[in-house]
Amino acid sequence: MVQRRRGAELEKALLDAAWEELADNGYARFTMDGVVKRAGTSPPVLYRRWSDRDELVRATIVHVLHESRPALPDTGSLRGDILTLMRQINTAHVELITVMYSHLASYYRETGRSPAELFDPSAPSRDASLDTLFDRAVARGEIPADLPTERIKTLPFVLLRHEILSAFASVPEHVLEEIVDTIFLPLVH
Repeated sequence: MVQRRRGAELEKALLDAAWEELADNGYARFTMDGVVKRAGTSPPVLYRRWSDRDELVRATIVHVLHESRPALPDTGSLRGDILTLMRQINTAHVELITVMYSHLASYYRETGRSPAELFDPSAPSRDASLDTLFDRAVARGEIPADLPTERIKTLPFVLLRHEILSAFASVPEHVLEEIVDTIFLPLVH
């Protein structure tokens, strides 16, 4: 006998099915019917929660970003923290980055939204997390308190995203180390 899913369990199943549909087919071929089939439910169950595919796509991205938020490392050094965070992203977020920046291009055009608008406003901000890493580095005396700028703080992650989108694959370890050691750390020291 099949047990009926309800509440948060049902919503998670629907959003997980929507993510699979989006990752496999991209936004252009993303359909509510495809999500219904993947979730093993009926259209009214889905439409009671999201009235159209754009609402569902946004809810799906917010859900996936919330579920996949990397843990904030504390290795005892800025280099170690940045590399650990980059490794976590490189291991667990290649599909997410690919979907966010390439599969959703037509979504951004059609809705006028940007990738930044898909982040969950109730989630702790990425900037606050990075600030924590840099505050620790300042407290340890690794970097001066007046550095770095916001652009420098995000630089390793922007370069990582670029590398992932260039190959639609994980980035080799030596490239991560090169980004941190030859580009990022000289800017903060």
